[in-house]
Amino acid sequence: MTDATELRTRTKELLAAHPPATTERLDFLRARFDAGLAWVHYPQGLGGLGVPRSLQAVVDAELAAAGAPDNDPRRIGIGLGMAAPTILQYGTEEQKRRLLRPLWTGEEVWCQLFSEPGAGSDLAALGTRAVREGEGWVVDGQKVWTSSAHLARWAILIARTDPDLPKHRGITYFVCDMTDPGVEVRPLRQITGEAEFNEVFLTGVRIPDSRRLGEIGDGWRVAQTTLNNERVAIGGTPIPREGGMIGKIAGTWRERPDLRTHDLHQRLLGLWVEAEVARLTGVRLRQQLVAGQPGPEGAGTKLNFARLNQEISGLEVELLGEEGLLYDDWTMRRPELVDFTGRDAGYRYLRSKGNSIEGGTSEVLLNIVAERVLGLPAEPRTDKDVAWKDLAR
Repeated sequence: MTDATELRTRTKELLAAHPPATTERLDFLRARFDAGLAWVHYPQGLGGLGVPRSLQAVVDAELAAAGAPDNDPRRIGIGLGMAAPTILQYGTEEQKRRLLRPLWTGEEVWCQLFSEPGAGSDLAALGTRAVREGEGWVVDGQKVWTSSAHLARWAILIARTDPDLPKHRGITYFVCDMTDPGVEVRPLRQITGEAEFNEVFLTGVRIPDSRRLGEIGDGWRVAQTTLNNERVAIGGTPIPREGGMIGKIAGTWRERPDLRTHDLHQRLLGLWVEAEVARLTGVRLRQQLVAGQPGPEGAGTKLNFARLNQEISGLEVELLGEEGLLYDDWTMRRPELVDFTGRDAGYRYLRSKGNSIEGGTSEVLLNIVAERVLGLPAEPRTDKDVAWKDLAR
């Protein structure tokens, strides 16, 4: 059984064979993956060693102390946090070996083709069709709110393969090549002025059956793995004490005594405590992942993340007064990542409005917490056993 001491030895061997100061970043990342030190809890040959997830911290600490490059996780968060665990659980051996290495190194960016104009909160109502044709599928439809689609090589895609079944049962899960003919990505400009989101049109896109994840018609169950991991990835990202947005406003408070009032002080203290509780809850949730797959608890973490971000950014704008009304740049651009802490207060205030929509709306997450965590009675659903084709739209 590999323990912390052996992991330190393996990490030192990696650093000796590929010194970070003289090794190209991508070469180092590939070597780290091949050494099983990318995500140590993954199987051997797939970037891991099959050891407990908790031991990843041992590797990360050694690499950070040596100044080794990371894989820029904020840029490839959809691949790392959503696509990878789904591929690991449902993919074939061939799919895992082809897709996971360039996903982890960042050579291939991923996006998520789930939401549609008529299927956002009610995702199971999606209408994008995948029709079987020979050894593959022909896909037609439209997806929306697709982060990183303008950068992505691959997408995780759910599409309807049997309209005669109820909406949750006639869905199949695919991996879509974003460079294939028929895939069109259009920018969606947001309140920030940027177009980090996109809408994606799929017209006669041919996907071989070898890029299907899970069984035909079992896509909703596969998608639950993705969605549960997505909520943890958004709301449970590891940060140090006073990290993230609470750190920005706390820094301003310390540096600008001229802005302080008693009322603002009391509100800041309350939010600081809540942010610390949320951080520690995230630590606990990640520890639970060591024992298995994430459960519905991630919905509560993500729900709190959205609320706190919006309240903290609102207080920051209020604290700054007239300065808080300024905004650095309305230029239309298509960024590679969301940078909450590297921008000004105006950006944080505007961008945080999307936190209660992306990754599952807060209203949907409240239902998940109520039904799956607290065990409260489910809301009446009259369409549960109705064929999708017969639903009112």
